[in-house]
Amino acid sequence: MPLNKTTLAIVYSLVAIMFFDAMGLLIKHLSVHYTAAELSAYRNIFGLIPSGLVLWGSVAWHRKGRIWKVRQWRLALLRGAVLTIAQLSFYISLGVLSFATASTITYANALFLVALAVPLLGEKVGAMRWSAVLVGFVGVVLVVGPGRDTFSNAALMPLLAAFCYAFVGVTARMMDDDVPTPLINLYSTVIAAIGAFALVPVLGGFSPLRAPSDLIWIAGMGAFGGTAVLLMITAYRMADQSDLAPFSYFGIPIAFVLGWVFYDEAPWSELFPGALLIIFGGLIIIWRERRLRQSQTTTSSAT
Repeated sequence: MPLNKTTLAIVYSLVAIMFFDAMGLLIKHLSVHYTAAELSAYRNIFGLIPSGLVLWGSVAWHRKGRIWKVRQWRLALLRGAVLTIAQLSFYISLGVLSFATASTITYANALFLVALAVPLLGEKVGAMRWSAVLVGFVGVVLVVGPGRDTFSNAALMPLLAAFCYAFVGVTARMMDDDVPTPLINLYSTVIAAIGAFALVPVLGGFSPLRAPSDLIWIAGMGAFGGTAVLLMITAYRMADQSDLAPFSYFGIPIAFVLGWVFYDEAPWSELFPGALLIIFGGLIIIWRERRLRQSQTTTSSAT
């Protein structure tokens, strides 16, 4: 039987999550010999490819005359600069934390999305969603582990990344509706690439290629990340975000398994029960947003 669009979008998003985790594994592998800024620069160069492909394949963009200019270009530049910080923070954390721990903490971006929507979008957030945010942040605190013997300041880096990724996500909704999503992503990726290349000399410069095989790993990192972005963009164009968001949390157990298989990491005490609270808080937010959307749709139909 053929898959419907929503089911196919879910499949695309799950494959994208696996590719993102594969990219993270390669970043962790390469971070022993290359700085986070170098890896971010390489990653963004490859990231231009999927954004460009999706934009070029956009029928609406061609019909409107293939316009590259964005009215809110200052906001687009700001999003790219913040994305540079997000990538740098996350890549640094992958080099010093267990893979699953760094990945899990970044899932706090769903909680930051709610918090940032209030000042930036003027949204009204009720007691239930604020309670969900609180539950999720308790989970984040447990995973970060302040006061634990194994705590390090590096655990704050993926939290900073989560905040920056959430800012990038919220501000995307502030862009004009007629601006194609891939064009917005292209702006962000170009600025993030420029930012990463600018940071490399400050943080030690480009390292010589340690071995020819590293070129394969770098290309694989970019290919996995670029393909993941392409699949995720495609998925979110095919289905509502509320239909796909719950499946994003599959990334936590996938990251745990991959970290265990490839790096012999099993940070049970670090992840649980905090990871469960992050998932629980995020799912409550998603459920509440779906209820509000359904209520608004019903009200509009009735009128």
